[in-house]
Amino acid sequence: MFVVNISEPITLLLLTVATVLLIFLGKELKKSYIPAFALVAYLILVVVHSVQLANLTEEFHELYYHLLIRCIAIDCIMIFISFFAYLWVDDITSKFYKKKSIDNSLDWFWNKI
Repeated sequence: MFVVNISEPITLLLLTVATVLLIFLGKELKKSYIPAFALVAYLILVVVHSVQLANLTEEFHELYYHLLIRCIAIDCIMIFISFFAYLWVDDITSKFYKKKSIDNSLDWFWNKI
């Protein structure tokens, strides 16, 4: 069984650096779809890891169960980060191009703080 192990420190560091670079690139180019690539990638990863966890056989259960749980937890954290980064860059983009945003995506978040 092949598992994309993102819980290893080096892999996690590389994914974090790639996500931060995509966020920075989207901010600098004022394109909100660039951080969305990271969001879609993590959504695909969480679906793949969930399907693998659901289809574990008895022989692989002891080997991969905790690994897949860690990977799903990391996927969810990265989805959270990349989602808020997408909303942030989308807000920057709409202000730069003086377009009205469909909704003020982060206002509900900043009003609570």
